[in-house]
Amino acid sequence: MSMSKAGTRVPLCSALLVSLLIAASPLIAGRRQAAAQQCCGPLTASEIVDRMVEKNAERAAALERYRGRRNYQIDYSGFPEKLHAEMVVEMTYQAPATKTFQVISSSGSSLLINRVLKRLLETEQEATQGDNPRRTALTKENYNFTLLDGQGDPQCPYVLGVEPKVPSKLLYRGRIWVDAKDFAVCRVEAEPAKNPDFLIKKTIIHHTYEKIADFWLAERNESVSSIRFGGTAVLTINYEDYEILAARDMKDVSSGPAGH
Repeated sequence: MSMSKAGTRVPLCSALLVSLLIAASPLIAGRRQAAAQQCCGPLTASEIVDRMVEKNAERAAALERYRGRRNYQIDYSGFPEKLHAEMVVEMTYQAPATKTFQVISSSGSSLLINRVLKRLLETEQEATQGDNPRRTALTKENYNFTLLDGQGDPQCPYVLGVEPKVPSKLLYRGRIWVDAKDFAVCRVEAEPAKNPDFLIKKTIIHHTYEKIADFWLAERNESVSSIRFGGTAVLTINYEDYEILAARDMKDVSSGPAGH
């Protein structure tokens, strides 16, 4: 679902996603958050989303340029045969929303490389063009959110159900896990709100993010698609070798502690 200026997305739309809770120090920030929750009770879904959107905007404003390497692998099982393909891509991001891709190597089925893997890159670029960053951002404008109980973990305790307000191949429905300190999306389990291709009957997406310096970037994506006329395609993307090339100090873009 990659990272975009406006918010967080899965790499089929890419996009995509970084995070840091601004405070005088992590210890003070943690104490303030714990004290606030003890005083005022658990956060609501609306409050979690507000803080997530605020921090996403701060991180997007701070991250000016970075690059990384991706390893794509796809396996298709079905009629008329089994197919396999791999592709290594170097991606460079330049604020506010420009992504450039360089294919380093590819092997295997040319059909899968040209019709699937390269189209993924085109779709990701499409998500950054025109008004798409605003229309695909993980915000209340584009999604309805519900707070789910008992499914989080210590690092990412907030679990939200997400439902797009309009069907789009660049949006998704499912669940997101939100970090308690940085209010970053650290995990996604979802499916596209609209299938990107008639031949695809259903796609399930599992996507995780990792923290690089002050930012949360894509770590791994696994998408399992059921093909309409039989067969299954499994796509995995591993994101590696991140390098932050230019970034502003988070203090310069922070609007203060979350919620203020």
